[in-house]
Amino acid sequence: MTSPIAPRPPKPPGPPGGPSSEMLVPESELGGKVGKFTGPLPKGAPAKPPGVVWADVVPKQARILFDGVFLLCVVVPTLLAIAYYGFTASDVYTSEARFVVRTPQRSQPTTAIGALLQGSGFSRAQDDSFTVHDYITSRDALKVLDAKLGVRKSYADPSHDFLSRFPQPWSDDSFESFYKFYQDKVSVTYDAASSITTVRVRSFDPDISLKINEELLAMGEELVNRINDRGREDLVRYAAAEVEEAETKAKAAALALANYRNRRAVFDPERQSALQLQQITKLQDEVIAAKLQLAQLRALSPANPQIPTLERRVKGLEGEMASEMSKVAGGGNSFTDKATEFERLQLERGFADRQVASAMTSLENARNEARRKQIYLERIVQPHRPDEALEPRRARAILAAFVVGLVAWAVMSMLLAGVREHKD
Repeated sequence: MTSPIAPRPPKPPGPPGGPSSEMLVPESELGGKVGKFTGPLPKGAPAKPPGVVWADVVPKQARILFDGVFLLCVVVPTLLAIAYYGFTASDVYTSEARFVVRTPQRSQPTTAIGALLQGSGFSRAQDDSFTVHDYITSRDALKVLDAKLGVRKSYADPSHDFLSRFPQPWSDDSFESFYKFYQDKVSVTYDAASSITTVRVRSFDPDISLKINEELLAMGEELVNRINDRGREDLVRYAAAEVEEAETKAKAAALALANYRNRRAVFDPERQSALQLQQITKLQDEVIAAKLQLAQLRALSPANPQIPTLERRVKGLEGEMASEMSKVAGGGNSFTDKATEFERLQLERGFADRQVASAMTSLENARNEARRKQIYLERIVQPHRPDEALEPRRARAILAAFVVGLVAWAVMSMLLAGVREHKD
């Protein structure tokens, strides 16, 4: 015998627009999750059983997960930023100075600033500027600063916040770590258009920032002076060495010529040859006169007893003339043979003398250039003592943490939604 079936209660009218309403979902069919939702039925929802109303709900785990992501990405970082930048972060004071490195050596101007510098008798020394830049940010400069000012102790003061002071939580107490920390606190920027260098020093004490900046500029000026001194010394030393070498060559050439004169018994073959030629010319005139007289005697008085005497005189003069000619040319000991080696030695001596004169001129020019050619580090803006902390920018840092957290939360939410959709 079957029991009568109770009549089904009438279906309540649904809202306009289709199968969506605020509905109750049984625990047995939603995995123990009960909730309310107003809107269209989700895709793939089970069929509505008789006598109950389905609910389209968001699972509690999903809500908890999204809320946890928002808390982790937005709330926690923002609170940490507020706590650090609002109450913990130490003030940072920045001291700034500007300088230019220039030289009186003129060059072609390429910019308006270059034309201005040339108009004042100075030109830019770009290579030397880079030298000063590298030295300011070098380990040597850091060692000098630490020895004079104790910058390491200043940056490691426990009164500063633990993230800003040295050593930082992610670094050790070594010199290399402190050098990296120093490079973050001291910056050097160069403007290629104006050749102006800007030095910025950041520290937790305005007086320390000022002292470090002043010391760095003083060290840069000392470096430029060392470059000047080295350049002057090298310039004069090389010129003096050239003079000494030229003098040595000139002395050697003069000694070789003197030894040759003593060895060959000759002073100047050219001049001596001219004297010999004059003597030969005189002998030749006498020979001609004696021959004319002999010819006249033979023509007028063939038996004249003076004829043999004149004949012997003519022969003697001709022999003397031949002997003198042999001294000038034609023999192994003639002036012609001596002149070849003599002229070579004299030419070497002339070259050596001219080289000495040129080297002396170069030395004098080098000394004048050493006195004139200088590199200058000219301070355009003196280091100043900061009276207000420019860092940290607290409001901007907190706002940046909040915005970045929102962006990260949005990205993570999209990724989680994609994962859930993929699982469904």
